[in-house]
Amino acid sequence: MAVSTAQPALLVLADGSVYQGWSFGASGTVMGEVVFNTGMTGYQEVLTDPSYRGQIITFTYPELGNTGVNPDDEESSHPHAKGAIARNICERPSNWRSTQSLPDYLKQHRIPGIYGVDTRALTRKIRSVGAMNGAISNEILDADELLRQLQEAPSMEGLNLVKDVTTPTIYEWTEKTNGAWEFAPRSATEDELFTVVAIDFGIKRNILRRLASYGCRVIVVPVDTPAETILNYQPDGIFLSNGPGDPAAVKEAPQIIRALMESQLPTFGICMGHQILGLSLGAETFKLKFGHRGLNQPCGLKRQVEITSQNHGFALNADSVSEAQVEVTHLNLNDRTVAGIRHKSLPIFSVQYHPEASPGPHDADYLFAQFVDSMRQHRQQKGIQLNLT
Repeated sequence: MAVSTAQPALLVLADGSVYQGWSFGASGTVMGEVVFNTGMTGYQEVLTDPSYRGQIITFTYPELGNTGVNPDDEESSHPHAKGAIARNICERPSNWRSTQSLPDYLKQHRIPGIYGVDTRALTRKIRSVGAMNGAISNEILDADELLRQLQEAPSMEGLNLVKDVTTPTIYEWTEKTNGAWEFAPRSATEDELFTVVAIDFGIKRNILRRLASYGCRVIVVPVDTPAETILNYQPDGIFLSNGPGDPAAVKEAPQIIRALMESQLPTFGICMGHQILGLSLGAETFKLKFGHRGLNQPCGLKRQVEITSQNHGFALNADSVSEAQVEVTHLNLNDRTVAGIRHKSLPIFSVQYHPEASPGPHDADYLFAQFVDSMRQHRQQKGIQLNLT
């Protein structure tokens, strides 16, 4: 983008740090938690991931927008990030799948961005001090005034954003991963269909596609759906999705999940779903200093390491996990935080990362197969019990 024709913009952090740059996307002023994502690709998936609700994303990869945007790569119906921060922006993308430039896309969805920022320095600041609120503006260029307004913005800690992104109505999802992008064999035959009820904390479309590809008929329900309503669908399994904000602020969810546990149905949680499951099992969550957001986070425990896609700012407190009923299956190998758990007596497990990896590596896709295998075994055991009676 030609700087000579660009409109000045300002980024101000809650600690008073000021970064000057140039505007792209929409005009206006936005405030939110400033975080960074280290992925080298997948900016459209990131921007449309509901887990980024209320956040301004710093993209550490220096070139943004080179491949444009297209409808197929959206993880939801629209972007959820409040703003974008970049080093360089491409106005004329070059990719056969592109239907629109990133600046035009953000302008269409009224999302401001700032480029020309030293994103390396900004990322080091966040890693050193921690994620904090910030403001982007191309209309308020007085840093003191922008900081004054920023001080009124709420903290991410204690903020329930799930209510803003959960589905308002129950719907069914059947679309599978596009055959051109399919990378794993199906684990279910055409006549073996499993009904999964997915509790929507802010679910991504590619999670739904992976479930469908593995032989699941997925019924997506709002976060406050009673356990009785969920069980009326006679599900083979329960899925707990990703989502934004502080998991401890989603007060109604643990009670619903504890009620569902009584059915002993196979249950699989991802990201926010992992945290909510932990809360349901008596664990506690805490806010990470700067979170895990990127495509190359190593996770594992013994012998095998998975390179994973992650996006979260909270984690389970390891000391609060009940060793009597819960086994820790994965750790984030960068900071040793809990990245996966499994119930010791029930077919229930969860991971902090994204096995659908959109974008990212496919190391953890096998977890969907594990979920399906668990539902298959549960169905077989149920059939045996019925025959015995």
